[in-house]
Amino acid sequence: MHYPLELKFKLWAFAPQLSITDSQGNLALYVRQKLWKLREAIGVFSDTERTNQLYSIKADRILDFSARYNFSDQADKPLGAVKRRGLKSLWKSHYDVFDGEMVVFTIQEENPWIKVIDSLCAEIPILGMFTGYVFNPTYLVSRPDGRTVMHLSKQPTFLSRVFSIKKVDQISDREEIQVVLSLLMMLLLERNRG
Repeated sequence: MHYPLELKFKLWAFAPQLSITDSQGNLALYVRQKLWKLREAIGVFSDTERTNQLYSIKADRILDFSARYNFSDQADKPLGAVKRRGLKSLWKSHYDVFDGEMVVFTIQEENPWIKVIDSLCAEIPILGMFTGYVFNPTYLVSRPDGRTVMHLSKQPTFLSRVFSIKKVDQISDREEIQVVLSLLMMLLLERNRG
């Protein structure tokens, strides 16, 4: 993948849809989340017509605050998983990325106050329309030793949600897929929570 990647939620879509494009404008991944599923199952495709499924993301349990979302490729070979850290994520979003049973990365919100201020200002008439320009959360993807490997930040926009994913350090192809799928799932979960 050619970085930075741009992750964009489709505006005015009934079901959550997002696309990831690379720095050259080529579509890298496309997701359309199904509505009203008890157990989350998401297909990640290479095209907007959803003819070529590259990866799948499946929850390990039904409607749970701390469900583990497992990734697999086209051949249903496990690639890793992401799990939200329950109570630790109430104040500051915190996710663990797994390879098997081992935590290989963590995703943390850089500044939780931005989420608080954004939520408060969004409730103020007229002013709430402009919070997307000012209050933009950022997330850091780090190895267990604390080295940051990727950086995800929301871009200033008026109505739509656009995020930028930047690679900060070298990672293997497998790790890259684990991180990108984890960030994708994290954004879908955080979007549902407001």
